[in-house]
Amino acid sequence: MNNNDISYTLQALAEHLDARLIGDGARQVRALATLGDAGPDDIAFLANRAYLKYLPGTRAGAVLLHPSHADECPVACLTLDNPYLGYARLSRLFDPLAARFEAGVHESAIVSPSARIGENVQIGPQAVIEAGVVIERDVVVGPGCVVGADSVIGEGSRLHANATVAHGVMIGKRAILHSGCVIGGDGFGFAHDGSRWHKIAQLGGVVLGDDVEVGSCSSIDRGALGDTLIGNDVKIDSQVQIAHNVQIGDHSALAGCVGIAGSTRVGRHCMLGGGVGLSGHLTLCDGVQVTGMSLVSHSIHEPGVYSSGAGGTMPNSQWRKNAVRFKQLDALAKRLSRLEKRRDEKPDVERQRDEKYKDDS
Repeated sequence: MNNNDISYTLQALAEHLDARLIGDGARQVRALATLGDAGPDDIAFLANRAYLKYLPGTRAGAVLLHPSHADECPVACLTLDNPYLGYARLSRLFDPLAARFEAGVHESAIVSPSARIGENVQIGPQAVIEAGVVIERDVVVGPGCVVGADSVIGEGSRLHANATVAHGVMIGKRAILHSGCVIGGDGFGFAHDGSRWHKIAQLGGVVLGDDVEVGSCSSIDRGALGDTLIGNDVKIDSQVQIAHNVQIGDHSALAGCVGIAGSTRVGRHCMLGGGVGLSGHLTLCDGVQVTGMSLVSHSIHEPGVYSSGAGGTMPNSQWRKNAVRFKQLDALAKRLSRLEKRRDEKPDVERQRDEKYKDDS
């Protein structure tokens, strides 16, 4: 249960979700909880059949669930065809962070006189807003954030503490940038003269579409010349690295520790599992799913599920044996090819004799 005096009647929640209410609509609930932990002042949800066993004994004030489980619910319920989506929508109503919003600029923040600040904006302690920045209405800039010169933060976006937006970055509406993420840092660009490296100035920017979320300690590098482009409704987990001039299509999702090398294009509705690596200058078409820890070194032109690697986790002793055999694959393949060639060169009578002998045995 939370301590932020948030409460809703079941009738109000049903109307918010367009759900069917079975039970007392005047009943108040103050928090979201699991089926097993919920008390009389909480609303719980059932979205996975694996947790159905907890439904008969729940003490929740109400449960959000699929209509097919309504008869099994011992308390009031709200029924929806997609209860997990309903849970997502309810979670935002009970978010105590949203309830604590107070517009205004903290006295310790540094805001350039040339910055344009919209209505109902909160700028937290020690935040820095540089020259030419545009912050649209209903934006929250958390403590210690930096917004670089000439960047734009779209309406309703939220920058959590210590997020960094470099110069010349465009952030769309309703973006969420978590603590420690860096949007618009320099891409990894250097030229070698044979003895030392020479830095290539990164002259592009970063453009994030609407409803983008970037996890903590993730980096999206600015473009070398053109911009790095992140589409609408893209979800990026923590500790993800997106290099310069990458393009990611709308509604794609990247799990933790994904790394994408420069100038690679990822299509719409793609999903990259944790630890996936994409080499540079590749193209992934729409609808590609890459399973965790896979390395993609070639473009993918057909939608579907793709994996790479040498098998799942195994005892180290077995892995070492398999690693040795893996190194022998080329020699084994050549040996097999020679044996097949010798077989094909045998006279027909000799080959028929061998086949007859094999059948008899």
